[in-house]
Amino acid sequence: MPSPILFGHGAIDRAAHLRNDTPAQAEMLAAPDARFMAMWRGNLLVSDTPEIAWLTHADIQKATPRGDPLFLGLLGGQPRYACDIPDWQHAGSDEGQFERTEARHPALSGTFRDFRSLFFALPDSGLGDAATAKSLLHWHNSHRYCGYCGTRTSLTHAGWHRKCPKCSRMGFPHIEPVVIMLITRGNKTLLGRSHGWPEGMFSLLAGFMEPGETISEAVAREVMEETGIRTGPAKVLDDQPWPFPGSLMIGCHATALSEDINLDPIELEAALWASRERVMEALEGHDPGFLPARTGSIARNLLDRWLEDSL
Repeated sequence: MPSPILFGHGAIDRAAHLRNDTPAQAEMLAAPDARFMAMWRGNLLVSDTPEIAWLTHADIQKATPRGDPLFLGLLGGQPRYACDIPDWQHAGSDEGQFERTEARHPALSGTFRDFRSLFFALPDSGLGDAATAKSLLHWHNSHRYCGYCGTRTSLTHAGWHRKCPKCSRMGFPHIEPVVIMLITRGNKTLLGRSHGWPEGMFSLLAGFMEPGETISEAVAREVMEETGIRTGPAKVLDDQPWPFPGSLMIGCHATALSEDINLDPIELEAALWASRERVMEALEGHDPGFLPARTGSIARNLLDRWLEDSL
């Protein structure tokens, strides 16, 4: 059965009509039933269960959050917000590692954990809500200044816009479209390995779209750039919000028109053609030197669908 695609099914009603309602926002933010999701370095605060550790006003203030809370919407009619927690003494220095260690804040109950460790520990709806918060917080942290005049911008629309006080330009949450492609040729699929990945991990090729490209053109360009393989027209199969940090993965399938790999060593550490049999053995854990895309990712979903002939 194909792997589920995570992150796209949040339970929170985004209630977009309330974002620019200043009186409603003030009332909701002050409401005793308002709850806050805490994130630190993109890691989520969870309980020991684990579940999202929704904090009260008093709880979140113990960690002196950075900036204003971001309105995520309503859950069961109750307002929900996301807050960015700054570093604290002895917070650790593991930011940027592929897998981050767990961290505990001295003033908060629960543990900050990396999303990858929570793929199937949290309900899919919880992951979807947290993915929204993670990407939104990252956008605010990386777009604090106006790209036109350099003035520091301010948060508006309860966290869903930023406005420049000098030139009045508006900024909106930044989403980066990425094509991720299942490239097949007969009984084989093309897999690549990026620099810095865990030992033995291979996945589908992927890359950011460029201005003026169609999805099919982006697929052809990326595959050619990274491996020298020519491909036919691409078909879009599925998509996935990917909060690492704020992408939209567009899952595609295309047939290779050539087979010889001419690797770009800057783009990829390695690339190979893998047969159905080898991929199946790897998924069953019988090939310890070959780790396929992780469950929950669109890459794994596309591989599973290919193995089942259900593209």
